[in-house]
Amino acid sequence: MSMAGMDEAEASVPRHVAIIMDGNGRWAKQRGRPRTAGHREGVKTVRVVVEESIRLGVGTLTLFAFSSENWRRPRSEVNILLELFMSALRGEVRRLHENGVRLRIIGDRTAFPDKLQRRIIEAEDLTADNRALHLQVAANYGGRWDMMQAARRLADDVRAGILDPEMIDERTVASRLSFPDLPEPDLFIRTGGEQRLSNFVLWQSAYAELYFTEILWPDFDAAAYRCAISDFARRQRRFGQISEQIETTHPESIADPLEGELR
Repeated sequence: MSMAGMDEAEASVPRHVAIIMDGNGRWAKQRGRPRTAGHREGVKTVRVVVEESIRLGVGTLTLFAFSSENWRRPRSEVNILLELFMSALRGEVRRLHENGVRLRIIGDRTAFPDKLQRRIIEAEDLTADNRALHLQVAANYGGRWDMMQAARRLADDVRAGILDPEMIDERTVASRLSFPDLPEPDLFIRTGGEQRLSNFVLWQSAYAELYFTEILWPDFDAAAYRCAISDFARRQRRFGQISEQIETTHPESIADPLEGELR
């Protein structure tokens, strides 16, 4: 492949993929099993998607594990989700570290038990220097919460006299959100058939390409993930411009990074 072809293929792989992992409960119900069995099965899919992200060259992967609205679920299910989160941290962090994955948990941690908060810090510290993939897990997270805490930080800075309100722009707001050091999502995937954002990385996904699939999360395998990446590669991202402007600036055809692979 020529250098131009390599650059083109690399550009068609999203730098940042955000995923709502939906369908665990329905997957379990279809099999006559408790909802928690679906959540446990979903952890296996996380491993597959993490490994495939590294192989494809995705730089950042953000997974919606537990929303701020999930506290409204039956207490028994919430407890299982928290226990599963704790167990996954204990069992998966070493594997992530060995594969060069940097782990970060985004969201309001203060609602979690102290033991879980300590384990999160330990996992982040262990993997802090890894660069193969930035894996973000959104836990007790909501997009509106993210913007609200950013507004509070801005207000604190204005009150302290270190920020002029007239200087607040999009870049200033973004710098107070959960991951200002990473690129915004290029591709937003939701499994399970629903077609809504569900309060997930709302600000950061303003220009993300949306991809919805009927596949339930436990069944979302490497082939399904590659289909989503291929779909992204075929899209033209205009960011407010018209097609003719994009074609003039980037006249090369859109490359599919998975050309020739089984989809």
